[in-house]
Amino acid sequence: MTKLYFVRHGKTEWNLESRYQGAGGDSPLLPQSYDEMDLLGKHFQKVVFAHIYASPIKRARVTAARISRKLKKHPKISLLSRLEEFHLGKMEGQKFVDVEKQYPEEFEDFRNHPDLYDPKAIGGESYRDVINRMTPAITAIVKAYPDDNILIVSHGAALNAEINALLGVPLPDLRKRGGLANTSTTILESNDAGQSYQLLDWNDTSYLNKKLDPTDLV
Repeated sequence: MTKLYFVRHGKTEWNLESRYQGAGGDSPLLPQSYDEMDLLGKHFQKVVFAHIYASPIKRARVTAARISRKLKKHPKISLLSRLEEFHLGKMEGQKFVDVEKQYPEEFEDFRNHPDLYDPKAIGGESYRDVINRMTPAITAIVKAYPDDNILIVSHGAALNAEINALLGVPLPDLRKRGGLANTSTTILESNDAGQSYQLLDWNDTSYLNKKLDPTDLV
């Protein structure tokens, strides 16, 4: 049995400002985020992870390294470009409210209608594009570690799409489970080398000891 611990990176300045980051944008992690990464690492301190995989984007790779420092054992960290956030083109760096005015259809569909989201106007990736690049990476990880715990650090929108796709959720319904918070953990397991997955925990932030606000969620 493989158990996958999917972690969204720590909260950044652009998260706080409600700006799109995407794969091409990035902003500094908030000072409080380092404390929250430490809390996550301490929460899973007794879990033996065989490996950590992370997006190479700075906010994710720093999150992975920080968490690893608090684990009882410090597994190797590998960076995979397939774990990057959505490429959001012209939306990257812009505030949500400004995108809603400039690209109202793309804004609405990206948030609420994954099957209708067409990124051509903004020069980005579709939901299917992201799922098609992430799934081979997850499948390879599960096949390489058939009886281990694996930590995967990535991004809110990409993880939301991929995790729900792994669970067999239809494209139109990918967003219906709700968003993933910064420094949250979602756990899946597979008993058949990645042919199917079971959800054990969704968007757990209990170890952060705080009430979430809208800027925490994607």
